Amino acid sequence: MSNEIPYKIYLEESEIPTSWYNIRSDMKNKPAPLLNPGTGQPLTLEELSPIFCEELCKQELDNDTKYIPIPDEIIDFYKMYRPAPLVRAYFLEKALDTPAKIYYKFEGNNTSGSHKLNSAIAQAYYAKKQGLKGVTTETGAGQWGTALSMACVYFGLDCKVYMVKISYEQKPFRREVMRVYGADVTPSPSDTTNIGRKILEEFPGTTGSLGCAISEAVEVATQNEGYRYVLGSVLNQVLLHQSIIGLESKAAMDKYGIKPDIIIGCAGGGSNLGGLIAPFMGEKLRGEADYDIVAVEPASCPSFTRGKFAYDFCDTGMICPLAKMYTLGSGFIPSANHAGGLRFHGMSTILSQLYHDGYMRAVSAKQTDVFEAAELFARSEGTLPAPESSHAIKAAIDEALKCKETGEEKTILFGLTGTGYFDLKGYQSFNDGEMTDYIPTDEELEKGFASLPQVAE
Repeated sequence: MSNEIPYKIYLEESEIPTSWYNIRSDMKNKPAPLLNPGTGQPLTLEELSPIFCEELCKQELDNDTKYIPIPDEIIDFYKMYRPAPLVRAYFLEKALDTPAKIYYKFEGNNTSGSHKLNSAIAQAYYAKKQGLKGVTTETGAGQWGTALSMACVYFGLDCKVYMVKISYEQKPFRREVMRVYGADVTPSPSDTTNIGRKILEEFPGTTGSLGCAISEAVEVATQNEGYRYVLGSVLNQVLLHQSIIGLESKAAMDKYGIKPDIIIGCAGGGSNLGGLIAPFMGEKLRGEADYDIVAVEPASCPSFTRGKFAYDFCDTGMICPLAKMYTLGSGFIPSANHAGGLRFHGMSTILSQLYHDGYMRAVSAKQTDVFEAAELFARSEGTLPAPESSHAIKAAIDEALKCKETGEEKTILFGLTGTGYFDLKGYQSFNDGEMTDYIPTDEELEKGFASLPQVAE
């Protein structure tokens, strides 16, 4: 191994960012506003407040403030596991025999096992500060639910989690970690809500979706005094909190004079990708630097690469605000054989606008290829990656192999969102040769597009 750059680059504790970066402040074309589904008009602070915490509503609507100070209580919590390491993937480079230099930002050094804790603790803090009793949420693979349950117990808040039914069944150990932290976990769709019962009646035997779980969580939050709904991805406020990933990554790279050529993140709703690219995209938007920024999504849930850029409901029950995003339709439910996470039918409005304006590109990957890349990474780097992260690993490997063919010495940065130790049923399916690839047909996607609401813009 070369001694030129350390295997792991750590910032000092004193170098943890003290402000989040709001990427919208540098966007010429701001993300389209959330719309009230009843009036078709942009949502106001007053209309959002019954759903989200007041301070989070302000962050959600703030298109102009560039840096938002991180409260001391959140910084103190961050110190449990931040700064997170930036790792030079020397062993993966050797396995690929590539001239490329590969770095990854590792966000799995906390009990929740993922980057989701960066926003969970912020949202729990603002709920506690507001004097709320508790919060409700949904979770797909379970990373967000795990992180939120950990954050809520820290601040003494009740936590109700609606977990996508197929994940509830496939990932029982992550479900149990949520319960260790005191969360009430319900498989979705369920018979505990009006929307859940309606979905079960219309789609008997459904394995669920994030859209279903969101509807249930929002219903419970709005019908119980002292509760608010919180979300682990997609929203502007979440990408704001996750900007700490990119801010730390850039600070660590700047320390050693490293400039990435390619920045890669997995894309489900956008939290990890948006956080990783934030300061780099800011430079690109301001014309200070250029980067090849790549979103990687599953071929079975291809919002960017095959979706439509349109206003859509964020939930299957169609009670949430309308967001203009790349979407497959709020009724889209990924195949039950999809084991790689990243199951949301739409994408962050921020990332959708940036993609639409040509500031980044997107690729999709089949899940068998993703798990193959995950195992190559595990065997060379010694860390078992989350399936979500492994989409980024797959794209990073592809780019590194291109460098091998051309002889170019490009620098690649990707986000390792967390560990895969609670995802071993997916790995078992792959290793037993039982995993298959499901790619929706154009006809199947058209059914989702047919349900898109008609919005005058």
